[in-house]
Amino acid sequence: MSGNEDDWLALKPQEPSPSQCCGSGCKPCIYDVYAKELAQWERAKAKQDKSLLMEKKEQSNNSELNPDTFTAFNISSVEQLTEDTYQYKFELPGNSSLRLSLGQHIVLRGMVNGLEVQRAYTPISPGNAEGYFEVLVKCYEAGLMSQYVKTWKKGDMVFWRGPFGGFPYQPNKHGELLMLASGTGLTPMLPILQSITDDEEDETFVTLVGCFRTFDKIYLKPLLQDLARYWNIRIFYVLSQETSLEELPWSYRENTYTGRLNEDLMKTIINSCRRKPFVLICGSSAFNEDMSRYLKAAGIEENSCFVF
Repeated sequence: MSGNEDDWLALKPQEPSPSQCCGSGCKPCIYDVYAKELAQWERAKAKQDKSLLMEKKEQSNNSELNPDTFTAFNISSVEQLTEDTYQYKFELPGNSSLRLSLGQHIVLRGMVNGLEVQRAYTPISPGNAEGYFEVLVKCYEAGLMSQYVKTWKKGDMVFWRGPFGGFPYQPNKHGELLMLASGTGLTPMLPILQSITDDEEDETFVTLVGCFRTFDKIYLKPLLQDLARYWNIRIFYVLSQETSLEELPWSYRENTYTGRLNEDLMKTIINSCRRKPFVLICGSSAFNEDMSRYLKAAGIEENSCFVF
């Protein structure tokens, strides 16, 4: 093989491994980006013109988030919320904004033992927040990405691309939103909740059901308590590993259930909704499947549900 061939092989894009796909249905997916880069490489190689490969290099130096290439952002603060959940704040250049639509996610790239891993996270900061964005990350004992995230400290540079997905929310389109969130599945709900409370013209009712293992595992309690004070927002908690409400602060007792969110409790909550709800669901795949099943049993059609 000639030296020229070696040079071109070294420049050839690497096919992504399964761990590099976050599985969230991004458009473009990492595999779409690979296909585009491979076609670009093949065109450049056919013309023996390496300058045709330069456009992607210029993009990645851009300090704005974009869906095609990863961009580095600086961590400006780290806050531990619970024993395994952390809130990270990232700087945006100048007073720029991510300009996310509601519930959109961004994809994080991490390196663990030489393996590239990608995962999707939904910023909890308002989509129009200027100069920063915030992400909530739950670290799992055996999680590949968690091993990488646990090493983060203030001043580190972290690579993100996006935004992707999102819920096409329109003020007053639905009489009531029923939000079913398990653990960090709360994150895409928060920007939607905040946009409703920030808009005096938006009179959508919201019932948020947050499912956590214990009271201590509920994060962002002050924010949730503030949101629950609005006339059109109700928040319930379902705590699967608490056996009694007596240990809870009195302000939580009347809107907290112990055990799991099951079919009977789902029917109770839906019957208490002020209007027929449109349902937003976010959690593990098992949680999402269970919720869809309970909703169907309660008479909620599939076209009245959106799963993040």
